[in-house]
Amino acid sequence: MEQGLEVALTDLQSSWNNVRHHTEEISSDRLLVRRGQAFNITLYFRKRGFQPGLDNIIFVAETGPLPDLSNGTRALFSLAGHHGPSPWIASLETNGASSLEVSLCAPPTAAVGRYLLKVHIDCFQKSVTAYQLGEFILLFNPWCPGDSVYLDSEPQRQEYVVNDYGFIYQGNKNWIRPCPWNYGQFEENIIDICLELLDKSLNFQIDPATDCALRGSPVYISRVVCAMINSNDDNGVLNGNWSESYLDGINPAEWTGSVAILKQWHATGCQPVRYGQCWVFAAIMCTVMRCLGIPTRVITNFDSGHDTDGNLIIDEYYDSTGRILENKKKDSVWNFHVWNECWMARKDLPPGYGGWQVLDATPQETSNGLYCCGPASVRAIKEGEVDLNYDTAFAFSMVNADCMSWLVYGGKEQKIHRDTNTVGNFISTKSIQSDERDDVTENYKYIEGSPQERLVFMRALQKLKARRSEGPHKADSQHSPPVPLNGDSPRSLHMPSLRPSDIVQVSLKFQLLDPPNMGQDIRFVLLALNMSLQFKDLKVNLSAQSLLHDGSPLPPFWQDTAFITLSPEEAKTHSCRIPYSQYSQYLSTDKLIRISALGEEKNSPEKILVDKIITLAYPGIMINVLGAAIVNQPLSIQVLFSNPLSEHVADCVLTVEGSGLFKKQQRVLIGVLKPQHRASITLETVPFKTGQRQIQANLRSNKFKDIKGYKNVYVDLRL
Repeated sequence: MEQGLEVALTDLQSSWNNVRHHTEEISSDRLLVRRGQAFNITLYFRKRGFQPGLDNIIFVAETGPLPDLSNGTRALFSLAGHHGPSPWIASLETNGASSLEVSLCAPPTAAVGRYLLKVHIDCFQKSVTAYQLGEFILLFNPWCPGDSVYLDSEPQRQEYVVNDYGFIYQGNKNWIRPCPWNYGQFEENIIDICLELLDKSLNFQIDPATDCALRGSPVYISRVVCAMINSNDDNGVLNGNWSESYLDGINPAEWTGSVAILKQWHATGCQPVRYGQCWVFAAIMCTVMRCLGIPTRVITNFDSGHDTDGNLIIDEYYDSTGRILENKKKDSVWNFHVWNECWMARKDLPPGYGGWQVLDATPQETSNGLYCCGPASVRAIKEGEVDLNYDTAFAFSMVNADCMSWLVYGGKEQKIHRDTNTVGNFISTKSIQSDERDDVTENYKYIEGSPQERLVFMRALQKLKARRSEGPHKADSQHSPPVPLNGDSPRSLHMPSLRPSDIVQVSLKFQLLDPPNMGQDIRFVLLALNMSLQFKDLKVNLSAQSLLHDGSPLPPFWQDTAFITLSPEEAKTHSCRIPYSQYSQYLSTDKLIRISALGEEKNSPEKILVDKIITLAYPGIMINVLGAAIVNQPLSIQVLFSNPLSEHVADCVLTVEGSGLFKKQQRVLIGVLKPQHRASITLETVPFKTGQRQIQANLRSNKFKDIKGYKNVYVDLRL
């Protein structure tokens, strides 16, 4: 009597498959494959080999707690090649005496996640024996043309999926600073934490079967992840904090990578990590999305609008000294704001709106009841198609809202001017396979002031007005109703308001005399220029105040008044100095100082407002690699740092990390640093991955939080 076919052993060929599926950096002993691409496994049998025609082998792949054929979370597919109930494919590779190598392939639309692979063997059509073959993880596949995240450029795939480090741009539009970041999407346990994050979402908690069935859609996955990065609705990864009080957590400026944050979230039973701000939210989202296989990059928008009432106008209020006031409406212009772009097809939108999509995990406004934003098509933003899903109107306002300035005095409000150019500048991301900055502003908007740009603005405004008239009433700002295209002329906060004759009479401008280095006095001049043929008597109130990067003002700490008489066509300067001893105690972590001047002419109601935002700079950390970097060989790394201040600083802590170089973040307690003192330490490590790597370092103290440095290192296989 013929014996039944019994599976003795299964080889998932993890190491070989993972290389072919670009997941070898995650693991070599766990199977991680991408949908739409075949992978091979070998079945070893106990007593006899596979006999075609006699043995029928049916594979079963299941994901989620309630796998079901009808919703795609359970797949049945036969080796015999019969058309089965699932689009999964099994084909014979080699048939040995007691082994069988088969090729399996998930469709490019399959749900991503953790799968259990089983086999049912039907011998002589008499008995069916079932075996569990093992687990594997299925990911999105930007290398597969049939996948909705397909990206047809290998350099872009390497940058936006494979690269595990990068730069996040900070500062202000006049001083753009790259902040090094360790995304670490392939580090140990990160893939498991990313899948855990999906399972902790409200969608999964409410309806796990439907949630798992929808995990084949990058649009759906991106919204779930976006909501889970912040903790406003759930036990998400990060608590946001813009209060400047971080005693019960970590100052957002101190983080240098995502790995420590994600591992802390996991280790504490998914309790939100304290604290994050926009660049940390975006960096964590980049890590998760790249890990899942969705091409993702981090975007910084300088002078980013936050329009709370949806009228595409940011109202800013100033007092008679020129200082910016707290905004009751909570409209604001963030010095910079950071979000993500993820690459995906948008079959839910009209043709042409796929490609890069904005996703913003910073909790600002709700979307369908949850704190998430996007995906919003970048092309839709550029064209003003603000009625397309998701949250395109809010994303449009971040890059293209107008700014209305109001003078508040005696309980009244006077409009100074309307500026169409302030919001959305130098939109930046890391270049492909380069440490340079790539400006992507033209992807988001037409050239400021061009007819196309104003036409798009009016299109967006009309769509928003139509939507408000159809839905629940949401009133426009009482001070800033939409104006026709031929209304207020484009104006800059750095230029005076225009007179009715549209002739500029007097201009004011700030000019720094020295680079604004931390620990030094700030020296600058106010340049006043009379462009008319009449004498001008000006009274100018000057002030300085610290800002948070989200635009929130802190109280002024310096004020001055200048009386300037200008002859026809004359220019004069007024010199100013703000001592370090005066500004040091008022600085926020963001190191932003806003200097402003409000000028008024004698016997004239005209007001002239000018401001300048200064970001104070620290000297960076220097990192030297001592000797050649060889995988699995000891490596010495020298870190040089200094106290830039003319006073003692205490509680100094140096953190150093780097994916593939350090198993975990290195933390060195330095203690006290004397004034202007330079120091160095040498760290020992053993690189465990080859290729291009980056070391990130941060020095914090009781006086500063984010002196940073980085060093690129290439790790060779051998000498």
